[in-house]
Amino acid sequence: MKAVKTSPDVASTYADQVDGLYYYLIGVSVFFTIAICALIIYFSVRYRRQSDADRPAPTKDGKLLEILGSVIPFILVMIMFFWGAKLYFDARMPPKDAIEILVTGKQWMWKLQHPNGKREINDLHVPVGVPIKLTMTSEDVIHSFYLPDFRKKMDVVPGKYTQMWFKPEEEGAYNLFCAEYCGTEHSLMVGKLYVVGQEEYEKWLNTRWVDGAPMANVDTNDPVAAGEEIWDTNCAAACHTGKAGAIAPNIVDKFGTMRDLEGGEQILMDENYVRNSMQNPNEHIAKGYPAAMVSFKGTLNTTQMNQVIAYLKSRSTADSE
Repeated sequence: MKAVKTSPDVASTYADQVDGLYYYLIGVSVFFTIAICALIIYFSVRYRRQSDADRPAPTKDGKLLEILGSVIPFILVMIMFFWGAKLYFDARMPPKDAIEILVTGKQWMWKLQHPNGKREINDLHVPVGVPIKLTMTSEDVIHSFYLPDFRKKMDVVPGKYTQMWFKPEEEGAYNLFCAEYCGTEHSLMVGKLYVVGQEEYEKWLNTRWVDGAPMANVDTNDPVAAGEEIWDTNCAAACHTGKAGAIAPNIVDKFGTMRDLEGGEQILMDENYVRNSMQNPNEHIAKGYPAAMVSFKGTLNTTQMNQVIAYLKSRSTADSE
């Protein structure tokens, strides 16, 4: 007889930790539910009213019982809090050596692009034992990138970037879902995550042609090179030089740093800052510069903005080495 699965497979050490916290919460809830119900029944029977003449002896203050009734639940709840907080921060802080993959949600498909430009639709190939960072955005409505076997889920929001990371521990094929209702064909927005060995992954990643024809869904353009071309074409190279007389600040090698704004505020130059600057340039004005940048909303699509961000990231990384 085939065993009934009560939960998804465990494909990472993080999944084990999430399951541990889940079982702890269930265990505490079940224990107190049974204990409280049993005490209610016991007290209802033991101390039921029998007659008008029944006068029980006065009870003494149970200070020890009151202390235990406060301290024990407090300890149990604090375990939940710190355990959950640890898992939350672990899920939000990807390792620096993680492979970054761009994810774009669109009704009703997932578009994914690897660092060398190779793209996939509704499938994702990753190497086993290597941390993977997903930088995600949406072209239309809110989606939610969900890997149940890894216990990882993150909303994918139009107009901004969200991030999620995971480290696959075992080779295999795992389910990929959209966990946010996104329209009439939401249930069809599914895919597969393929975890393969490092050698097989490198071979797949660098394969561009099959039987003399280009593979489907493969972008032969390096996103960094494409981003540099867009950067130069749209006069950003002339504006953001940092030289005397420049009408915009030098940001080529500043990705990941704090930027000074008019009014004394600071903001982190990350994916969301770059994207928002291209679409809404006057929202955050750089200190000491005029609001002279034009909006590229409608001019650059999501793929092109991702390429510009990839270029700026590469310049910042190269200068820090």
